[in-house]
Amino acid sequence: MAEFMLKDMVGKLGLSDQFCIASSATSREEIGNGIHPGTKAKLREQGIAFANHRAIQLRSSDYDSYDLLLGMDENNKRNMLRIFCSDPQEKIHRLLDYTPSPRDIADPWYTENFEATFKDIRQGCLGLLDYLASKNR
Repeated sequence: MAEFMLKDMVGKLGLSDQFCIASSATSREEIGNGIHPGTKAKLREQGIAFANHRAIQLRSSDYDSYDLLLGMDENNKRNMLRIFCSDPQEKIHRLLDYTPSPRDIADPWYTENFEATFKDIRQGCLGLLDYLASKNR
């Protein structure tokens, strides 16, 4: 959900060529699976385009490929640290760390509350974009 929401926001700002946005799993449970039907429904409801995406595993080589590595919760951060062995450039953060209310985003796979997850991701993406804009001023 976060990948396609952030791509949509960046596209509407005319900044798509300045970003490389991708998502990867930090655990192996969902590798190869497509987008959850509830996520698809929420993205469609909001008019956000998405592709035929399949979950792939985050790799240690990804650390050097991205400026930021964003997780939805502390488990994601812990898994990223395990995969990368360290975070010397302090690239690993939770998405909501860029908001006034840093916290975990609840996984709708478990909560079935895609609306709450959507709102949290939207807040996180907006906070991230504000943070990046402030760095470029």
